[in-house]
Parts: sequence; structure tokens; C-alpha cells
Amino acid sequence: MSSRSFLGTACLVLAATFMLGFQESPAVDDKPGRTANTEFAINIEMWFRGMPYEQRIHKVHELGYKWVEFWPWRGKDLEAIKKACNDTGVRIAQFTGWGFVPGMNNPATRKAFLKEIEEACKVADELDVPMMTVVAGNDQPGMSQEQMHQNVIDALKEAAPIAEKYGVMLILEPMNIRVDHKGHCLYGSPDAVRICREVDSPMVKINWDLYHMQISEGDLCGRLRDGFDQVGYIQLADHPGRNEPGTGEINYTRVFQELKKLGYDKPVGCECNPREGERKAAERIRKADDF
Repeated sequence: MSSRSFLGTACLVLAATFMLGFQESPAVDDKPGRTANTEFAINIEMWFRGMPYEQRIHKVHELGYKWVEFWPWRGKDLEAIKKACNDTGVRIAQFTGWGFVPGMNNPATRKAFLKEIEEACKVADELDVPMMTVVAGNDQPGMSQEQMHQNVIDALKEAAPIAEKYGVMLILEPMNIRVDHKGHCLYGSPDAVRICREVDSPMVKINWDLYHMQISEGDLCGRLRDGFDQVGYIQLADHPGRNEPGTGEINYTRVFQELKKLGYDKPVGCECNPREGERKAAERIRKADDF
């Protein structure tokens, strides 16, 4: 074979190889919500602020996410939210069924608490929502922490049959005292784990917010291992700043690896403020989940 023929053949082979590789290589994914290992639920209270909630759901869908979460269901256009979910295929992972005030930790609010849980379970059933956050409550004058925690146990024991009837998990959220929620009655994982173990219902678990846990106790992976039997749902934000992963001190790649190892298979709620816009936040989340 002449040198000219050899060079011509080599160029053809090289060109064919290049074209084959080009054709098989995936296009650049413009939907950062399509993550490698973990599914995420975007908190539409904190993302895409200023828009109607149904528009926020569409924006979340445009980023490639399959889940959202929000705070109280009361005061929202639930029909519009339901339609947006039906139109996009986005699902609601959880919403807040009972907030800070009045406190679940006060027996005087027990009747109102149980009535609200029943109503919220009906809404969850209508919107196909598997979980709802419940909050223990702020400090009650004249009550010790032990008394308040016992009141929470008693309230959740009474609410558990309601949750079980509807198949909606109540997820109890501990807070942090140093930055956001001074004067609350439930911080960190040990007390939350003890409360849920005493309630002893498959429909009463913990909303394990890693942002609050980092501030309250650190040792995120170790604490998760210790209390994983009581984990109902995971939320995140980095610290300091309560922004997305990659903006603070938490090694979220390591935490996501631990969650996968433990067998956590639900969405992780992104209850964080996007520091430089929603797309940049989504890209940072995807990067943290790439392991």
C-alpha cells in the first residue's frame, strides 16, 4: 500500500471513529434535576419565590425534578397545585400538617391537633402525598422539657391511628436552637428518636433535617446510623447560610453516600435558599450527588 493510500485509509478510519463516538456520546443534559444517586424534592416556599405555587411546580419540572414539598397547605390554591402536578408528573413529597403554634406539647391543644391532623390527612389523600411534617411546639410556660416531650408522645400516640387509617406518615421535625429556633422544645436527634420509638407506629417517624442536625449535634453520618430506624424523611441545607450543598461546611457527597448505604430510597427535601439562583443551586446539588 502506498503512503498516500495508507494515509487516506487512516483518515477515513479516524473520521468514522470520531463520528461513532460523537453519535454515542449523550447530549449535554440541561436538566440538572436529573441526579445520579438521590432523588430530590424542591421546597417551593424557598425556590422560585414570588410566583404562584403552580408556576413554581412547572419551574421545578423544567429543571428535571420529580418532587416538591411545601409548608402549610392552608391558604394555598390546592386545585391549581393538583393540576400543575398532574400536568407535569411532579409529585408532592410532604407538606406541613401542624406547625409551631399552638404547640402539640400542650395538652390544651390536643383536641385541635387531632382535628387538624384528620383534615390534613384528607388533603394528603386527595393530593397523593405520603407524608406530612408535624412540629412539637415552642416552650410552654411552667412546663419542663420532660413534661413537654411526654405531651408530644401522648399527642402522637393519639394521632397515630388517624395517620395509619389514611396511610399518611407523620414526620416529627427537631429544630436547632443556636441559629433559627430559640425557645422551641425539641432539638437534635436523640430526643426525637426516643419520642418516636415510644410512640411505636410505622406512621410516626422523624423529618431528619440535616441542616438543623449539623447545628445541633454534627456527626451527621454517625447520628443517621444510630437513629435510622426512625427516619421517615430527610431534608437538607448547607451551613452556614441555609443555602444549597456546596456553599457551606457540610460534605454532602459523604452524607448522600451514607444515605444510599443505609438504604434510604425516598426523596431528600431541598429546604434551602438558592444562593445564586435556582439553576446554579440545582447544578451544585447534582455535583454533590455525583459519586
